[in-house]
Amino acid sequence: MQPNDLAPRVAGLNDWYRLNSANAVLSHALSSPEAGQLALVSSFGSESVVLLHMVSVIRRDTPVIFIDTDMLFTETLVYQHELAERLGLEDIRIIRASDAAIQAEDADGSLHLTNPDACCALRKTAPLQQSLHGFDGWITGRKRYQSNDRQTLDFFEIEEGTGRMKVNPLAHWTREDVQTYIIENRLPRHPLVAQGYPSIGCMPCTSPVAEGEDPRSGRWRGQDKSECGIHVVNGKLVRTGENA
Repeated sequence: MQPNDLAPRVAGLNDWYRLNSANAVLSHALSSPEAGQLALVSSFGSESVVLLHMVSVIRRDTPVIFIDTDMLFTETLVYQHELAERLGLEDIRIIRASDAAIQAEDADGSLHLTNPDACCALRKTAPLQQSLHGFDGWITGRKRYQSNDRQTLDFFEIEEGTGRMKVNPLAHWTREDVQTYIIENRLPRHPLVAQGYPSIGCMPCTSPVAEGEDPRSGRWRGQDKSECGIHVVNGKLVRTGENA
C-alpha cells in the first residue's frame, strides 16, 4: 500500500462501512487488499478476548502481537497461553525488548519507579514499532466510550508518522456491548477482573480499583500518567483506554 494512496482509501472505507457491524469491518480488513497486511495487537487484558474471538472465527491465522514486558502478572501470561490455545489462534508473536536494551537502560529493573514513561518506551513502544515493520496496519481495541477525545473515532484511520492504517472494529461499542459479547459467547475472562482489576497492565504499575472509581484509576496510581505510549506518535497522544 503506497502512503499517498492511504488517505483516500481510509476515507472510502469509513464511508462504505459507516453503518456496518464490528464483524463486517473486521472481516473486510482481514480479507481486502485495500487494507493490506494487518496484525492484531493485543494485551490479553480485561476486554481483549472480544477481538481475539472475532479473529479466531474470521481468520485465525491473523498475526497476533503480544508484548511481554517481563513485568506482567503471572495471571496475564497464563491467560494468554490458555486463551490462544482455546481459540486456536495460529500465529501468536510474543515480543520483548532486547536483552541489550534492557541492560543499557534498566539493568536493575527499577526504571518504572524513576521514569515510568521511559520504562514504557523501552519495554512496550520500541518493541511494538519494530514488530510492526512490514505490516500495512494494525487492529486495535479502541472504543469511543473510553475517552472524550475518542468520541469521533472511526473504524479506519491513519497512524501519524508511520504511513500505516489502524483499524478499530469496536469503535462504536459501549462497555455494555463488550460485556454482552463475552457473556453470549461464553468467553473466559481475565482472572484478575474478578479481583478488582478492570484495566490490567504491568504488575508494579497496576493496582485494584474500588467501586465507583474510574476503571483506569488503578494504572500508574498517584502519578501524572495514564497511557503506556503505544498509541503516541511524534509526541502526540492518539488514544485513551485499554489496549485490547
